[in-house]
Amino acid sequence: MPHLFRPLAAALLLAAGLAAAASAQETAAIASRVELHPIPSLTLSDAQFLTGDAAGATPVTVAGELRVAQGTGRLPVVVLMHGSGGIGPNIEMWSALFTARGISTFAIDGFTGRGLVSTSSDQARLGRLNLIVDIYRSLEILAKHPRVDPQKIVLIGFSRGGQAAFYASLARFHQTWNRSGIGFAAYVPFYADCATRYIDDLKPVAAPIRLIHGEADDYNPLRSCAAQAERLKAAGVDIAVTTYPGAHHGFDTPLNDAAVVTPQSQTVRDCTIEERAPGQLINTATGAVFSYTDACVKLGPQVGGHPQARAAAATAVVEFVTGVVRK
Repeated sequence: MPHLFRPLAAALLLAAGLAAAASAQETAAIASRVELHPIPSLTLSDAQFLTGDAAGATPVTVAGELRVAQGTGRLPVVVLMHGSGGIGPNIEMWSALFTARGISTFAIDGFTGRGLVSTSSDQARLGRLNLIVDIYRSLEILAKHPRVDPQKIVLIGFSRGGQAAFYASLARFHQTWNRSGIGFAAYVPFYADCATRYIDDLKPVAAPIRLIHGEADDYNPLRSCAAQAERLKAAGVDIAVTTYPGAHHGFDTPLNDAAVVTPQSQTVRDCTIEERAPGQLINTATGAVFSYTDACVKLGPQVGGHPQARAAAATAVVEFVTGVVRK
């Protein structure tokens, strides 16, 4: 081959190699099987949830999408719990990332079966803790599935789903609502609301908790989760907080790279809420039962993607989960 054409040939071979690698990665992210599962659940208030009053709850069927990764036998699974806007593009992104690693995903849709599209502008439409029931009911399905390793299931939640993922770790709630006979190997809440103190909230089950948060989040500010993490750490809990500078709420969305103000979205960023008796959530500023009409509830937080934080979180969280399920 003439010397002149050697650099061109080398470049073409490199490009072909990179294209083949990219194609292989894209293929690995395709599920070998997709199943849609009805999840018998309940719609109930926070007071009913906290007191275990299933008799006063309304039966409902929500849904879960199980994407079985390529591989054989029983595989690890990541349960994905959406936020106040329902299943969004970040759920699809995370599912592909885990599937490419040979980890199946189970995405819960807690809204459609309840006739909901979003609760962002009216969070009172669904109890703040209701998604925890859906999460535990999903465990009942996964515990019996022949392609699921029941000892290697990780829970990841986002915003309202992050709040559910965080508090789903509490032993008290497992004892009251989890009938699956199994638990989660780890909990990864993204930009959760940690503004509420519950009875026995320093007693989670024995599994690592990894809180993921943007430092610029004005929807669910970092400060409340950081404070709760310090309380849990002092109690001997395996917990850590990973933060990303400049990142706002929903920073992992893959469809945009900048935060925008959401004028009608409700945020409890200025609220402090405490369960002072079983089932009674008190606004500590007023001493009255908390309501979304309280003065501490504000509007207009910023929401949107942050490419650097998204990429860093994707690497860190996938590596953490892979480490947990490959033990």
